[in-house]
Amino acid sequence: MKLKRDLTAIALGLSTVAMFAQTGNTETRQIKEEGKTVFNPHWFMQVQGGAGYTLGEADFGDLISPAAALNFGYQFTPVWGLRFGVSGWQAKGGWVNPATTYKYNYLQGNVDVTLDLGNLFCGYKANRLFNPYFFVGVGLNGAFNNDEAVALNNQGYEMAYLWDKNKISPAGRAGLGVAIRLAEKVFFNIEANANVMSDKFNSKKAGNADWQFNALAGFTFKFGKPSRTTEPVYYEPTPTPPPAPAPVKEEPAPAPVVEEVKPMTQNVFFKINSAEIRTSEENKIASLVSYLKEHSNAKVSLCGYADKQTGNARINERLSKERAEAVAEALKAQGIAESRITVDYKGDTAQPFGTAEENRVTICIAE
Repeated sequence: MKLKRDLTAIALGLSTVAMFAQTGNTETRQIKEEGKTVFNPHWFMQVQGGAGYTLGEADFGDLISPAAALNFGYQFTPVWGLRFGVSGWQAKGGWVNPATTYKYNYLQGNVDVTLDLGNLFCGYKANRLFNPYFFVGVGLNGAFNNDEAVALNNQGYEMAYLWDKNKISPAGRAGLGVAIRLAEKVFFNIEANANVMSDKFNSKKAGNADWQFNALAGFTFKFGKPSRTTEPVYYEPTPTPPPAPAPVKEEPAPAPVVEEVKPMTQNVFFKINSAEIRTSEENKIASLVSYLKEHSNAKVSLCGYADKQTGNARINERLSKERAEAVAEALKAQGIAESRITVDYKGDTAQPFGTAEENRVTICIAE
């Protein structure tokens, strides 16, 4: 019998603990700033292959050669990065009369500045499917294996800029490409680029620079974490004030209790680049309305702010004004006379709080 009573007591105790645990889990914390996906600087590698075309005096198809490229780079921001690479393989030259072509090899070291056009014009998005990009750079071209051109020259073709062992030329380059997302760190890329070099690149004197074009396709591999997700920022819970002490009765008669009207301050927070009052902030508007209706002589001062870390001074001035006016309209919609409301705004010239999230605010003081 005693064992049965003990088991019953243990069961009741466990049920009580579970009930309190469940009650605690149902409490929700108020979110100040939602979690979001943000860019993370990272390294990347590109492996490409395709076809090259060297401008010359022959049919287009006769001057197409195989081409390849290997690039390593670092993406500093969502918009721009820097890459170092080696490209090349084979190039061809042509002679008109009698018609003939000759081939030679080259390798070119490149340094390119890259610009992500998708993030530049549409904002950063970690899982964007198509990422167009532009690049511009410089290189050093080393051509070699020019035996066929030497043989043609010996046959009477008279190439004015003939070179034998090798030819080193500076190069300028630019191009466009698109990276197609296959996975978080793997992209399929298609790229076209143009390279301008010395007139001596193809051994022929033309009186202008030589041009070499490439159409390449391959894969981009990103290393590390290209993006990360931030945790939500929560408001700190407001501490419950201690109960007011009971009034002290004085003899012979109790002293009259004079009620002191204390000012009310409410901070209505907004999301980044927004002047819309969130559902989570509506209870603060309701508290202001209740205070103003209870104290008919009280007035309320509203002052809007914007965080200095986002946007610019002109945008932030407009945004802070819209935030203050949004609260004013919400008060008027609930019956508070316009004559009792004063609206001001500071833009980002003043930062009343220590974090950017808290400075997206309208401070309301009713007294």
